[in-house]
Amino acid sequence: MTKIDTKSITESLIDTFLKAGEISLELRKKGLIKKIKSDNTPVSNGDLKVNEILIKKISQLTPNVPIVSEETSENKSSKSLDNFWLIDPIDGTYDYINNLDEFTINAALIINKKPEVGLIYAPAKKRMFYSHGTNFAFELINGKPINLDTSKNFNKNEIKFVSYSNKIKPEIAKFHKQFNVKKIVRMKSSLKFCVIAAGEFDGYVAEPRAFEWDIAAGHAILKHAGGVITDFNEKEILYGKENFKNLSLILKNKNIK
Repeated sequence: MTKIDTKSITESLIDTFLKAGEISLELRKKGLIKKIKSDNTPVSNGDLKVNEILIKKISQLTPNVPIVSEETSENKSSKSLDNFWLIDPIDGTYDYINNLDEFTINAALIINKKPEVGLIYAPAKKRMFYSHGTNFAFELINGKPINLDTSKNFNKNEIKFVSYSNKIKPEIAKFHKQFNVKKIVRMKSSLKFCVIAAGEFDGYVAEPRAFEWDIAAGHAILKHAGGVITDFNEKEILYGKENFKNLSLILKNKNIK
């Protein structure tokens, strides 16, 4: 693959994400058109419109790089992708269609099966996160990029984790005990990765349960902010697996052993 200017591509997508977020909120205000997909999960016209906006811009920026999106079938059957985009136009559709605020817009560029660019926007919270390399992870605050650092607020005596559920499964509780977790807060969507990257929380553990497009953008941002991302066996997570299914997942501040 021709060398890609990840910084330029990332920065060229920020306005697209902000605009897509604005449109997602406008469509929700008007009243979303909802349906249930074949996998029994919800989708709305907002998901599809954001998907269209992202794919159009990404295709202009990297016309020769395949795109895999949650909401389209193109390239999903491929078993040999090393360099490609992963898009989840609305992660947290339940929150989106129920007027809650933790849903996010996501895109990640995978190079040699590793996430090297990540963009996540939480429109209802007006929080925009992005990264394009080690130590180049940012939150856009008042129009200015502020460096993300997982260790910023770390306190080994007050370790805080996020969880997708208030009901903690035994295989997850085991890691919480190992990491001496003192506080657990429920949080949905890829926003979990961002708050860990920002040092607001210290980690997250999940059994195999989601797809690659759910985690790739957050993986890039957290990795570039100094976080650690592995499976339960402390192995690196690579992308382009069969059916784009996720393995188990541990996200943590690098100071947690």
